[in-house]
Amino acid sequence: MSNLKAIRDRIQSVKNTKKITEAMRLVASAKVRRAQEQVLATRPFADRLAGVLYGLQGRLQFEDVECPLLQQREVKKVGLVVLAGNRGLCGAYNSNIIKRAEARAAELKAEGLEYSYLLVGRKAIQHFTRRDAPISQCRDNPEKTPDLQKVSGAADEILTWFESGAVDRVELIYTKFVSLISSRPVTQTLLPLDLQGLEAQDDEVFRLTSKGGKFDVTREKVNVEPEALAQDMIFEQDPVEILNALLPLFLTNQLLRAWQESTASELAARMTAMSNASDNASDLVKTLTLSYNKARQASITQQILEVVGGAVALEN
Repeated sequence: MSNLKAIRDRIQSVKNTKKITEAMRLVASAKVRRAQEQVLATRPFADRLAGVLYGLQGRLQFEDVECPLLQQREVKKVGLVVLAGNRGLCGAYNSNIIKRAEARAAELKAEGLEYSYLLVGRKAIQHFTRRDAPISQCRDNPEKTPDLQKVSGAADEILTWFESGAVDRVELIYTKFVSLISSRPVTQTLLPLDLQGLEAQDDEVFRLTSKGGKFDVTREKVNVEPEALAQDMIFEQDPVEILNALLPLFLTNQLLRAWQESTASELAARMTAMSNASDNASDLVKTLTLSYNKARQASITQQILEVVGGAVALEN
């Protein structure tokens, strides 16, 4: 009987755990939808900003413009901005981005370059702090999907980091959202800004849909059609001053987009992990129920045999 009670208690425990994992899956799926809405909401501003920069590029010779964000310096030290999460229970999301950062640091070290980390997210901070890695700054990753106001603070720190000469190049390591079950750590150069990178390019945004009662993700190409500024357009300010004001916005928008992709990847990884945990809990409940039925049947059979044996003994 004690064995039967232990199995019953474990079945109940697994069922309670399944309720928690299922609730976490539903919360993560709702947050993924919210992340998608924010990506779509920031798209018009990004398109317009790219168009204005494209027009300025046509009116100015960027090679002759003295702008700190376009300054190409001899690279002696590289700043690595690592976007990770605050919590676990999201599969290999955090470990993949940390491995990517360590691999990039090893490549820089092999090239004879110094490097320093700007870490975002408690998981990355805890990992690199324990290993005495060269950390310049640390920032907490907001629990909610980041917006422009939250990202602008980190962008200002990155700008100061670069303009002060502490680093000669800034690289962003984040997780690109591919699908609900797939994400890919990537490395992107933030500073100095690439002149060709200011040109409008084909971009894509993800949309969360439903197919067959299950979530699905489609990615759509977004074509930005830049319009050249009119040749007779008169600027109230020096175009160089306008450029110096817009480039930080362009950098902030790049960081915002990458941060939103990372957040969506983390939420999708957590939703997948919790879905797998719920499925495993269901399978475990079935296995335990089968074991419980077998043990109960064996117990009943043993009791019947004891009764029959006692009856036979009385007859003899």
